[in-house]
Amino acid sequence: MKRTFSHLLNASLLIAVTSIWLFSCKPKIKDEDIQTQIQSNTAFSHLVATVKDGVVTLSGECKDEADKTACESAVRKIPGVKDVVNNTTIAAPPPPPASVVIAADDPLTQGITDALKDFPTVKATAKDGIITVTGEATTANWKKIKMALDALKPKKVDASALTIKK
Repeated sequence: MKRTFSHLLNASLLIAVTSIWLFSCKPKIKDEDIQTQIQSNTAFSHLVATVKDGVVTLSGECKDEADKTACESAVRKIPGVKDVVNNTTIAAPPPPPASVVIAADDPLTQGITDALKDFPTVKATAKDGIITVTGEATTANWKKIKMALDALKPKKVDASALTIKK
């Protein structure tokens, strides 16, 4: 009877050790397999990943801190990854849009065009807030032109080069 119990104990012990050994020996995942999984994921297309002994080193540029954290978390979930070294950087924000500077004379020039559209014989230019009028106009037309140009609020209206016909 002692012998049977001893054999039974040895058999049970052998089964237990074998079971533990089988369940504890997971198949080792190769670095190349981890690398392939990272490269095939489009979420990591902006990064470079190297794998050595199950440790993944990430480099490259992420758009923001959330992207950096999400990439690291996703890589950690890949089977076989033991650790992640995140050497990624955050992209610099884009430069602010160039400001549009409107020259002081631009509104005057547009106003001059509108004021003179019915008077083809009269020309005018704006420089440093002064409107210079040239060409020919009748006295009646000059009064209309002068009122329209004064409404633009220039510094001055110079009509010294304008010929006025009666």
